[in-house]
Amino acid sequence: MKVIKGPLLADRTTLRLGGKAMAEIVVRETSDLADLAGLLAEQTARLGGRSMVLGEGSNILAADRDLDLVLVRLEGGGDPEIMEQGDDGNRISEVDREAVRIRVPGALRLPRLLGWCAARGLRGLEPWTGIPGSVGGAVAMNAGSYGLEMAQVLERVLIWTPDRGGRWLDAAALQFGYRRFDSGLDDAVQLVLAAELRVERDEPTEVRTRMRNWFDRKKETQPITVASAGCVFKNPDAENPAGRLLDRVGLRGFRKGDMAFSERHANFLINLGGGSADDAFALLDLARERVAARFGLELETEVKVLA
Repeated sequence: MKVIKGPLLADRTTLRLGGKAMAEIVVRETSDLADLAGLLAEQTARLGGRSMVLGEGSNILAADRDLDLVLVRLEGGGDPEIMEQGDDGNRISEVDREAVRIRVPGALRLPRLLGWCAARGLRGLEPWTGIPGSVGGAVAMNAGSYGLEMAQVLERVLIWTPDRGGRWLDAAALQFGYRRFDSGLDDAVQLVLAAELRVERDEPTEVRTRMRNWFDRKKETQPITVASAGCVFKNPDAENPAGRLLDRVGLRGFRKGDMAFSERHANFLINLGGGSADDAFALLDLARERVAARFGLELETEVKVLA
């Protein structure tokens, strides 16, 4: 475990925006958790900030100023493993049936998880191809893409809090919504240490083909090669996706400074290289005003705003 002073959010978010936090605690080993609660309390008390868990920063819009945050971030965690309960209660590898449960570290990046699954012929997560976040972040946001949400494949999750330590929670006891997850715990700091997901067996070539198809589809319709935080607004409802609303009010490709709504997908806010958070916030305000004036609908941000 290490403590970094003054970490820059612009270096830790996929939108490449954000000023300095007060400190960052990086948890590298399971043994670090024994000291994390005390260290976190000491840092927040001494610096006067508030705690926030940060994953890969793929759903964050942070202001370009000093932020009163003490970040907690997981690193490493190892590789996924195949799990199953035998009749005697011992874990065994699932080899005969299609259904497979895999245990995945919370710090693992989704692209690495999908590559691991493809190599072993495990299907079910292919629509997540191209999402740059971590497994823990995907749980916390109930991440979704092309109809597949985390809630559909999650079996249980290991959550650590300063007061309770680590605890496995069954997915059936959790609350999920549109880009929302509620563990039922009231702790301000909740680290997703691991998740167990349900997948199925298939031929590796078939899994890779579906991943490639999903990637090609996203590449055609989303700006996946530029700095972005994904979809910036939630869809008001199924009949009114945010991207269509922004397109209809003339904001597809609309630019302020080096921030813009993408030409490929109007609901993607992108940084063209030298963007500022002020320009990003101005674009969000403009989008809300235009959509409210024309359609009477209120746009709610899907990204987490740190202002």
